[in-house]
Amino acid sequence: MGFWWRPLGVLAGVLLVALMLWAGSGWVAALGFLAGIQAFVMLRRLWQEYRLARWLENPDGAPPDATGTWGDIFYRLEKLQRRQRDSCSELTSALEQFEHAAQVVPDAMVILNGSERIEWCNPASRKYMGLDSERDRGQFIRYLMRQAPFLEFLDAVDYSRRLVCKSPVNREIILSMQLIPFGENKKLLVARDITDLERVDAMRRDFIANVSHELRTPLTVVGGFVETLADAPDLPATESRRYFDLMLDHTRRMQRLLDDLLTLSRLESEERSLKDEPIDVPELARALQTEAESLSRGRHRVSLRLDSSATLKGNLQEIRSALGNLVSNAVRYTPEGGEIILAWSGRDGEGVFSVTDSGEGIAAEHIPRLTERFYRIDRSRSRETGGTGLGLAIVKHVLTRHGARLDIRSTPGKGSTFSAIFPAARIKPVGSPESGKVIPFREREQAAG
Repeated sequence: MGFWWRPLGVLAGVLLVALMLWAGSGWVAALGFLAGIQAFVMLRRLWQEYRLARWLENPDGAPPDATGTWGDIFYRLEKLQRRQRDSCSELTSALEQFEHAAQVVPDAMVILNGSERIEWCNPASRKYMGLDSERDRGQFIRYLMRQAPFLEFLDAVDYSRRLVCKSPVNREIILSMQLIPFGENKKLLVARDITDLERVDAMRRDFIANVSHELRTPLTVVGGFVETLADAPDLPATESRRYFDLMLDHTRRMQRLLDDLLTLSRLESEERSLKDEPIDVPELARALQTEAESLSRGRHRVSLRLDSSATLKGNLQEIRSALGNLVSNAVRYTPEGGEIILAWSGRDGEGVFSVTDSGEGIAAEHIPRLTERFYRIDRSRSRETGGTGLGLAIVKHVLTRHGARLDIRSTPGKGSTFSAIFPAARIKPVGSPESGKVIPFREREQAAG
């Protein structure tokens, strides 16, 4: 009733005036009055419709100023226009946010219509699939990506299936593709870079294969000797002793391998915190020199150079294991009569523990992979020397936990230098308040033993 009260009131007033004119001046005057009112109403309506049309042509301007019913109409239209404008603004903002999010998503995304034409794609699709949103819009994706596995993937229309393939742009990148239906007869093609996952999975497979291989060889040898001893109980004592010595060597080799695997597992545990303590590196270096001489058994010249007396802040057990691996590797891979130099020095505030040997050296292409588990340049020679293939992997993990790094310099035919470089924050000059009380290395060993 809120709308009708005003026009009905005006109509009632007009009729009342017309009746009064009819009663006082006759029906001609009443009809003339009604005709005049009708003409006024029509002209006013045409004027307001003209104003409405002009406003609708430019809705950003202010609405026409009017009273009565037309004023209510203009007010309601303006209110509806404001509501629509706010809704459009929110929708535009949401679309902009979606587009911005799609632009920065690391996965490639391509929208395909029902005929498999490209409607839109994000920047990552250029990196992984060579597609460009402006250039390739409207193109059939089959014409742009013609690899047989991809075409079979499209033909299958199996939305639960994933296609793992190499990127057509960069063959070193491995992609996982999936089709997702959405909207009216449209599909979203998503391609994700899984190169690192595939690399980790390959490393896991290689790791299992390597461990199995490393354990199978000594187990086969030990098992064979046990069968021989069981089938021939009357073997001469000298031959039996030789068999037992070989079994003992292979058993110790398996023990070293298991010890190194446990050490790696312990170092990789994120829950295990690093317990720092002051380490007397010069004394530790002397102990490592003694170990090297014992392992060498006089086959090499082992010398020590101490150019710094600074202590190191870190975990003694882990540091000793890492540096001990560097020293033992030098002894194993240096030919008889060669020289091994252990050194502790300072360089630009950093601490450098280096092991230099006069061995055969390492070709440049092998150096980046030396810290990989079970990576060996010469597998047969590594077995002969008794290495497990995990020593440098342990060194890398220990140094990383201490914020240090491993530097490898080698020249084929001349030898190698392996340097553990510790950051300045972990190096404390002797006598400084930060150096703390350094317990002699031998006392620590006795306490631990």
